[in-house]
Amino acid sequence: MASRITKREVTSLLSQLEEIEEGNGDGTLQFADGRELPVSSLGKTYFPKERYTKGDLLRYYVQVAPVIFPVIADRPLALKRFPGGITGPSFYQQKATTKVDGVHIETISAEQSGPRYVARDLFTFLYTVQLGTIAVHPWLSRADSLEHPDALVLDLDPGEGVKFTRVVEVADAVGEVLASLKLKGALKTSGSRGLHIFVPLPGETTWGDAAQLAEVIARRVAGHHPAIATIERSIKKRPKGTVYVDYLQNARGKTVACAYSVREKPGATVSTPLAWDELLPDLDPRDFTIVTVPDRVAEVGDLWKAAIAKPRSIAKALRMADADQDG
Repeated sequence: MASRITKREVTSLLSQLEEIEEGNGDGTLQFADGRELPVSSLGKTYFPKERYTKGDLLRYYVQVAPVIFPVIADRPLALKRFPGGITGPSFYQQKATTKVDGVHIETISAEQSGPRYVARDLFTFLYTVQLGTIAVHPWLSRADSLEHPDALVLDLDPGEGVKFTRVVEVADAVGEVLASLKLKGALKTSGSRGLHIFVPLPGETTWGDAAQLAEVIARRVAGHHPAIATIERSIKKRPKGTVYVDYLQNARGKTVACAYSVREKPGATVSTPLAWDELLPDLDPRDFTIVTVPDRVAEVGDLWKAAIAKPRSIAKALRMADADQDG
């Protein structure tokens, strides 16, 4: 079970990071429980245009730890590592390769045997950032209930040259379909060019149910709004000017960047939770960065926590999905 992040712990870690950065950028973070996390190269530039460093990234994640950690708590993490920053080589890592004292590494299943990083505490999470992880990609299920996702995700991905205002239109269309199915959606920027919409799921929901429901939502959006939305997987075959409603991430082990995650994009943009009334034509995802998001969270609170709370029954929606398939 994941530990809770306290304000005192955040304040202490921020102070320690500042001291290390004022030195040569190498040092050790001391945690309240006695564990020590070596950190290095905090002065290394990760975002060249803005000159944001590895230290800036770590400081951001410590600042937002109280809101991002409940999102990733107890979940296996997939790491996309950028040890030289966003313009350098990168690689994707699912399995943990080395055991480290204090870091939660667990074998999470028999058929996918192998050690995985599991976000049981802030120490483990910050260790993955120290490794060069920029974006945080947790599973949609938790390590103790791997077969039961607690949310499904729709990734609204605009085609080449499609303006973000079109993505906003498609998100509105998704909201209409969710309302017709008596479901609620949690909305956030992807941190890149699109938007993510999560639908919280009741306990004991299976991967099959999640995938089926995600598909019926996407098909209804594309069917009702063919001029702006598509579910065509082939980029070459997608109608010009449309937004791809990707429902195919709802499978065991697949991941997307989570709420409050930094993205490996110029500007150090952040995948930021939104209220539905913020879904306006002038919405600009580039406004949400490692500099602006901590102040936004202080002002508006944790929008994600409220948005994913109290999932609604999906029985009716699944019956409608079955009817669609029969038709």
